[in-house]
Formats: sequence, C-alpha cells, structure tokens
Amino acid sequence: MKIITKPFEGPWQEWLRRPELDQSRLFETVREVLEQVRLRGDQALAEYTERFDKARLDDFRVSAEEFAAADRLVPEALKRDLRVAMSNIEAFHSAQWEPEKRIQTQPGVTCWRRMVPIDRVGLYVPGGTAPLFSTVLMLGVPARVAGCPEVVLCSPPSPDGSIHPAILWAAQLVGIRQVFKLGGIQAIGAMAYGTQSVPKVFKIFGPGNQYVTAAKQWLNSQGMAIDMPAGPSEVAVMADDSARVDFVAADLLSQAEHGHDSQVLLVTTCPGLAQALPAELERQLAALPRHEMARSALANSKALVVESDEQMLELINHYAPEHLIVATRSPEELAARVRNAGSVFIGHLTPESAGDYASGTNHTLPTNGHAMAYSGVSLDSFVKKITYQMITPDGLRQLGPTIENLAENELLLAHKNAVSIRLKSLDEK
Repeated sequence: MKIITKPFEGPWQEWLRRPELDQSRLFETVREVLEQVRLRGDQALAEYTERFDKARLDDFRVSAEEFAAADRLVPEALKRDLRVAMSNIEAFHSAQWEPEKRIQTQPGVTCWRRMVPIDRVGLYVPGGTAPLFSTVLMLGVPARVAGCPEVVLCSPPSPDGSIHPAILWAAQLVGIRQVFKLGGIQAIGAMAYGTQSVPKVFKIFGPGNQYVTAAKQWLNSQGMAIDMPAGPSEVAVMADDSARVDFVAADLLSQAEHGHDSQVLLVTTCPGLAQALPAELERQLAALPRHEMARSALANSKALVVESDEQMLELINHYAPEHLIVATRSPEELAARVRNAGSVFIGHLTPESAGDYASGTNHTLPTNGHAMAYSGVSLDSFVKKITYQMITPDGLRQLGPTIENLAENELLLAHKNAVSIRLKSLDEK
C-alpha cells in the first residue's frame, strides 16, 4: 500500500485513479461469444461451458434431485444464518414499497403512479473463486418482494457439473426454481437472447468478473436492461485518530480478498494510523487463505493523509466508492455530508461485511466511480413505475385550452386536435 501525505499539494485526482485493465481483446471476445449464443443457442452454451468451465453438460437446468441433494449438504448452522440474513434483507426492501398516491394537480385532473413488477428477470451469481450465495439473497429477495412473476438464475458449474449447494439452497429459500448451470459471458448471453433451454429475460442483474461486466455493458448498449455498471469491488475508509488500526486493516482486507483487481483506499487525518497500517495488514494477511489475491489487490491501493475532515470529504466525494466506512469520532455528521457512495457504514462497529451479508441493505452496488450517478440495487430495480392520469369533463374544459395553446406553439396540430375534438364533443352535449 502506497502512503501519500498531503495529496492536495500535488495532482490529487491522479492518486484516486482506479487500476486500468487492458480491455483491447476483452470486448472482441465478448462480442464473439454473445453472437454465437444468439445464433446457436444451447449448442454454443455447451461448447463454451466445456471450454471456460471445464464442464461437459447435456442439460443446463438444475434438477429437483440436485436441489434435494443441496438441502442435505448444507449445514444447519448455515441454513439458520441464511434465514436471518434473508429476514433482514426482506424487511429493508419491503419497506421500500411506495403506496399509490393520487394527486389532483388541478380540479378535475388526477395523476398517480403505480409500482409494477418486471415480468421476467435474470440473476447472475458468481461461483469461480468464491461461491457467492449471499448474492442469491441480495437479488432474489427484492425480486420476490417486488412480485416478479418469473425469475431465472445462472451460476457457473464446477468441472464436475455441479453448483455449490449453498447457492442452490439459497435459491430454494427465496423461491427460485429456474436455476441454470451457466457462467460467464455465455450465461449473460443466454438470459439476454433466450435459448432452447434458457428463457429470455427483460433485465439482467448481478456482479461478475470483467467478462461478465463487459457482456452486460455490451448488451445494454444494444437495448438490454441491466442493473447498473459494475466492476471490481472496492472499499474506502475515512478515519481519524479515534479509529483502530486493526479494524481498518480488517475492513480493507475484506474487499482486497475479492480479487487482484479490487481496490482499497484509506483517507485519514491521522498520520500515525497510516504509518501503522502496513504492518497490521501484513499481520492479518498471514492468516488469510486468500492472502495472495489480497496482497495483489493491495499493490494498487493507497493511504492518503490529509489535514481536515473537509479534505477527507472532498477526496471521497470525488472518488465515489462502492463501499464507504466512516470510522471517526462524529461518523453520522460526516456521513450526512457524503454525496457519492454506493453504501455507507457508520461508526467503528459497522464493518462493510455487515452490508455484504446480513444487515439488510443490498450489496449489489455501483463501482468504478459510477456511484456519482447510480444507486445500488433496491426494490426499485425490480419494478417499473407507471404513471396514470384521468380527466373529468370539467377538468378538460379548464385544462384543455392550455394544452391546445402549447401544442399549437410547438406546431403539433394533431396534438391540439386530440383536445379540440373532445372539447367540441362536450359542447355538443
């Protein structure tokens, strides 16, 4: 980890640049795979699954027998904690329902908005280096709360053709039965285009590696709805001299272990904290099974030592982190001044891991600075908000002339006539 003191004395924006990946061949591969899935369906899925996941499959859909086996394999303690997490996630997302509220904008003119679930959604759950069964809850629970009639889930198989039992058990827990043993670009393509086995969906959700992210972005450019732009996981910590170095190190490592392209950032007003951090990171790294991956991520990470809370906030709001931990004496006060972040964790006893698993908020969040303009996944992500309006005869008599004048001045006379013909019919009664 590189320590930078007084970053504002130099080109401070440069210190906040994310690692840049070589994507020269990335989109070429993505487009090729997606086109083959579109043209050849299940045949292409089988070829790419064998090529990328080393699994030879004739049937991609998870069977009832495989669900039953997962139920036997998942330990009862894990089942219990998944239920706790699901309950908290459900409580938080259920509270996001907006009641239908009718507004009379003027006498005789009533407008309202209604939340309507998306008919068919696709969820991508990474397997790879870690079975992210928590993502099943983060995507499946709001889909269920929203009332989406059909939910399709894809997750990459192991070489033996199986999906981690905890992923299957979590899917059953939230009521998802359409689960397919598909990963990577081919899974995203299958849900986007539909194949002989996999239904076409109307919106795709879920994190993934750079290939999954690129596939979602490419499809989005072609008209497929996705949850948000997302990339490698990241965390930033704002800390003063009240922060504990072991807590800060643990928080940074919790994201660094996601992958070599993850980035972690400390912004602090305490030079001593920054100086003590490398040794503490090394101490904790030694006990981590994924220490090599975490160490690789730390090579791209920085600790910025600044002079005031205002400078901390300026850096953080420019960086727009996916996760932000506020570890200061007055964390709520500082958190209230954060404008750009995916999710904020307030105080010394609120680790980012809480949001990743079980506090109730969603862990599917914008990365790579997209928190400047995007929100994380919520109930809103799984619904459409349809507006309605209804006008009475008296309402049209009052509002109609305004509409006619506006339409005429835009030179859209058919628009005007749609009102005029109705006003004339009212006068004839």
